[in-house]
Amino acid sequence: MKNLEIKSPSFENNGNILKKHTGFDADMSPEFQLLNLCAETSSLAIIMDDLDIPFIKEFNHWLIWNIPKTDKIPENIPSGSPVFSFQQAMQGVGYGVNRYRGPKQPFFVRNSHRYVFRFYALDCFLDLDNSARKKDLLEAMGGHILQTGSIIGKYKR
Repeated sequence: MKNLEIKSPSFENNGNILKKHTGFDADMSPEFQLLNLCAETSSLAIIMDDLDIPFIKEFNHWLIWNIPKTDKIPENIPSGSPVFSFQQAMQGVGYGVNRYRGPKQPFFVRNSHRYVFRFYALDCFLDLDNSARKKDLLEAMGGHILQTGSIIGKYKR
């Protein structure tokens, strides 16, 4: 089975994330296209992490799951959980809230950070509530992952 290929009109893989997708502007989630999605997929999940926080392996910014099978994730997914306008997908607690939180390094951070968006094609919908955190989502997905794919965006304050 082919890996899930992820593209975004907001940034190329290892390219710079547009400012509108950061906490320094509109803080709206980017749009994504999914290629090679397997036919057996029931739902999708996305986890976004900052890979360059000092002393932390990864800092979680966003988690969303129970996205019905689709080859396009729209830009600007609303806050809250469930997301009623997005077929009741669920957003867990990342960066302390139930919504997308884009790059927003503190004023003293001047280096570029890498943000990885990991996508998971699942064989089911998950029974998790909106208090779930990254470790809960990863545990719930165990044994249900059909495909994975990722894309990395960079941002420098």
